[in-house]
Amino acid sequence: MTVWLDQGLGCWLVALQALAAWPLVQHGPLASSASLEGKGQLRFTSGRWSPHHNCSQVATASDTTVRGWDTRSMSQIYCIENAHGQLVRDLDFNPNKQYYLASCGDDCKVKFWDTRNVTEPVKTLEEHSHWYLGGVWNVRYNHSHDQLVLTGSSDSRVILSNMVSISSEPFGHLVDDDDLSDQEERRLDEKSQEPPRDSVIATYEEHEDSVYAVDWSSADPWLFASLSYDGRLVINRVPRALKYHILL
Repeated sequence: MTVWLDQGLGCWLVALQALAAWPLVQHGPLASSASLEGKGQLRFTSGRWSPHHNCSQVATASDTTVRGWDTRSMSQIYCIENAHGQLVRDLDFNPNKQYYLASCGDDCKVKFWDTRNVTEPVKTLEEHSHWYLGGVWNVRYNHSHDQLVLTGSSDSRVILSNMVSISSEPFGHLVDDDDLSDQEERRLDEKSQEPPRDSVIATYEEHEDSVYAVDWSSADPWLFASLSYDGRLVINRVPRALKYHILL
């Protein structure tokens, strides 16, 4: 698999047994690399570039372990052993909270981590079914509204979750008090005292086979697509009521 650096400064390849970088020049030499060390045949199964820290960090998965790397020194900066009970399938960084990372795996769980303290996950979701071979194959944060999280699984379902409690705006958008009437200000105060509640927004069951890929549109933050093993591509939108709740 290949992980691109957005600034166009290089190409990172997460291969089965190595993490490597090449500059984007013709016949460019290998810039740097790192490999897994330990007993047995350790292999990378997934990788994700962090959009934070000047794009100097990348996360990788190998078996049940998640590792973070500093690409300037090719050194390991954190390690989450037994992040999942079975194989880790996918990773994604929160685009708005620099230390937050999501992972999913064959144990049918989605976990959210604060990479500054990886002893325990910040949050765990178990919404996908355990009665199917495989697990959760994909997890994706919305590029603009990081409370919206997509997951796709071998149970043929796509789940859209509202992870507001661990988002960058757990209490909604900031509002200028000078623009509010007394009644509106009281309602806002009451709302701010309520703890944010995470929830499943919608479950999409248009697929008849395992869902192996989900992703958000880069042009429309309310549009997303899913792809299943049988080749069916489905495009959906975030429910309008939730869209306006987030915006207003």
